[in-house]
Amino acid sequence: MTTQTLPATSPLTTPVPGPLTRADGSPPRVLVVDDEVNIAELLTMALRYEGWDISVAHTGAQAVALAKETRPDALVLDVMLPDFDGLEVMRRIRQVLPEVPIVFLTARDAVEDRVTGLTAGGDDYVTKPSSLEELVARLRLQLRRTAVAGRAGSLLRVGDLTLDEDSREVFRGGAEIPLTATEFELLRYLMRNPRRVLSKAQILDRVWNYDFGGQANVVELYISYLRKKIDAGRAPMIHTLRRAGYVLKPAS
Repeated sequence: MTTQTLPATSPLTTPVPGPLTRADGSPPRVLVVDDEVNIAELLTMALRYEGWDISVAHTGAQAVALAKETRPDALVLDVMLPDFDGLEVMRRIRQVLPEVPIVFLTARDAVEDRVTGLTAGGDDYVTKPSSLEELVARLRLQLRRTAVAGRAGSLLRVGDLTLDEDSREVFRGGAEIPLTATEFELLRYLMRNPRRVLSKAQILDRVWNYDFGGQANVVELYISYLRKKIDAGRAPMIHTLRRAGYVLKPAS
């Protein structure tokens, strides 16, 4: 790819081998939402270069309608839109597609703005201007985390908690627990390391693939989200070790 706005600097620009496909072998569907036509066209060209099926919306209303129509596998979503903002777009789309990964794209670069987007339910955040390679890499990562990649999964089990990496279903004590894409990744990381204390830095690196200079409370918030779903009304499995991190272990 030769078209980009800035030279790539992120380690995520390392190419990932193997094409991405949906379970039926068709290319992933990505919805690009940006009110700046030139940027939307640039993003579309870059993502189609990957062989993906791209739809474009320039307003929040168009994005919600297209999401219902095309049922995309991921979104690139600008925060600032002419009718309503990207957070409201995400809220409406998640009512229809609760697990669709969303990568926010915005000119805002303050830590607080990044945290707002992520804690509201976004899965990643790229600021403008940014290299197209970095955006593609982050989007590719989100797609590989979902069933789009069609990768054979395995069953993780800790106590009465089970997680199916293939179907992306989670059960505790036989009761199904619906999770967002990021909640699923966080729980999967905890379940792959049962009884092991994982630091905030480790979790940020594994689940979000970068940190926020120690200023964000993203990990704490998502741990609290998981606790409300996994431990609510049950013996706790997710524990906090002060100044150390978090650990998941069977309920005693």
